[in-house]
Amino acid sequence: MVLRWVGLVISLVLVFGSLATGWSMGNAVFTQGGDPTSAKLAEWGRDHGLGAAVTALEALQYKLNPPKSGGAPDSGLLAQQTANPSPVATTSPVPIHTALAPIVKPGIGGEGFFKPLVVRDGLPIIQVAYLRPDTVHTSYLSAVVWMSGLHTQLVLHPGYSDPGNLSLFTQGAAVRNTALSGLIATFNAGFKVKDSRGGFYRDGHTIGKLQVGAASVVTYADGHTDVGSWGSQVSMTADVVSVRQNLKLLIDKGVLSSNLNGDVQSTWGATIGGAYAVWRTGIGITAEGDLVYVIGDALSVRSLAVLLQRAGAVRAMQLDINQLWASYMWYTPATGGLLSPHKVLSFERPANRYLTPTSRDFFAVLAR
Repeated sequence: MVLRWVGLVISLVLVFGSLATGWSMGNAVFTQGGDPTSAKLAEWGRDHGLGAAVTALEALQYKLNPPKSGGAPDSGLLAQQTANPSPVATTSPVPIHTALAPIVKPGIGGEGFFKPLVVRDGLPIIQVAYLRPDTVHTSYLSAVVWMSGLHTQLVLHPGYSDPGNLSLFTQGAAVRNTALSGLIATFNAGFKVKDSRGGFYRDGHTIGKLQVGAASVVTYADGHTDVGSWGSQVSMTADVVSVRQNLKLLIDKGVLSSNLNGDVQSTWGATIGGAYAVWRTGIGITAEGDLVYVIGDALSVRSLAVLLQRAGAVRAMQLDINQLWASYMWYTPATGGLLSPHKVLSFERPANRYLTPTSRDFFAVLAR
């Protein structure tokens, strides 16, 4: 895990190595939004030819402070999985999802069991389960979020910095905090567009370039969402509302990619390597058309893919990684017609991250 002090080291390297561009750096640090200073400086460094230095510092910090091996996870989080029984009968059109078989044997109480997060008209349309990711990092829990394809709708929002160009889009860099908006969840999108090896499309405008073969989250006018390889499984049609591409598919036809242990930086991103166990996120589509999203610390590319496959994904892709960018929140009604956000795990960013303008693009989940 990349700890906070690496931000200080990165800051010093950037400051002493780039005094001539101090105005540009200062503008990046004091720009709007709630991104931590370390994140702003790291992003500035990558945008100004210092990406290798930033990545090297992250890798060094990881080697000095790797994720913990062994141990037991938070039993309180797992206890919640059995503390609230299903609010609907098993004959419901949307029953509680079948429990997932634990990866680490034997399983512990509550592991793999789904709990409703969002219930509409008596139907648990968003549910969450928790699993340990592998036999080494047994003190960590990953959240597996299941979203009903028939009862939820994704809306792609641009960030004010990435992809930027907010005037081109009908959606802004934040969601409305009102119960009338239909908002029920939000989660992070992919890498910065220039690093995603793909493009961002909505409202008839493309930032970057939609690349053939790129893993893509595609939303449609009728409200459904698909995940697939651009140009074959998904492509541009008149009813496409948005496209968000990021790297290559982790899972295709229910089978894990053959190069999950291969050249991970060239395939799965040029930030800290894919074999490193860090915060990672991903999304997939099931054979029934439901969406599954995974978020967790101490995940390699392979362990992320295995969790998505375990959750039933027949096609899946990685989204953003590292502790500063991983976020999944669900929302419940609060006083005054507002919404209260809740985290599925204790990730770094605040629960209200997407209720105020944010620098990076994200998905809002609406009930339908």
